[in-house]
Amino acid sequence: MARVSLTPRRTFFFRIVEWYSKRTYGKVLDPGKALAHHPRVLWADLRFEQSVAKWNRLDPGLKALAEMTAAATIGCAWCMDFGYWVSRERGMAREKLLDVPSWRDSAAYTPLERDVMEYAEAMTLTPPAVEDDLAARLVGRLGEAAFVELTAMVAVENLRSRINSALGLTSQGFKDSCDVPGTQERTAPPQAVRHD
Repeated sequence: MARVSLTPRRTFFFRIVEWYSKRTYGKVLDPGKALAHHPRVLWADLRFEQSVAKWNRLDPGLKALAEMTAAATIGCAWCMDFGYWVSRERGMAREKLLDVPSWRDSAAYTPLERDVMEYAEAMTLTPPAVEDDLAARLVGRLGEAAFVELTAMVAVENLRSRINSALGLTSQGFKDSCDVPGTQERTAPPQAVRHD
């Protein structure tokens, strides 16, 4: 249950955010509703996300897996739900998305994807537990610019997931709208995976 109301004052600014969100995502995103209680925070968040969306040195599939792994490590149900929907819309295999919380036990990922997910998980732990050999492998495979973007994306997802989790935001049902009803296997909701 959300820790702030999801019915902020309907200022002109928030009505524009509502319109854009409904047009783009089919519904008003709960993080936007929560942040709208402080319009300057919402405005800064929107500008920041627009800037992040322009980063293009890292493969989008690797970026999505890094974001989802960070969200799973933190345990952000909202981010897992939305990330699944966004990634399915972009064509990522369903199995890869479903297996994110248990990626170490899944055969769905390439060695590079596994390294990216290991890095995202290690970076998300408190304190971060990134090892030099893993970072070196990623720099060697991705190049420095993409590695920097990967690092920044994991940090961005930590910001999103920690805000959403602390505000008590949960799934909005995005995942449910991705798959054809009646064809999806029954799976448990994603659980945070922590390796302390």
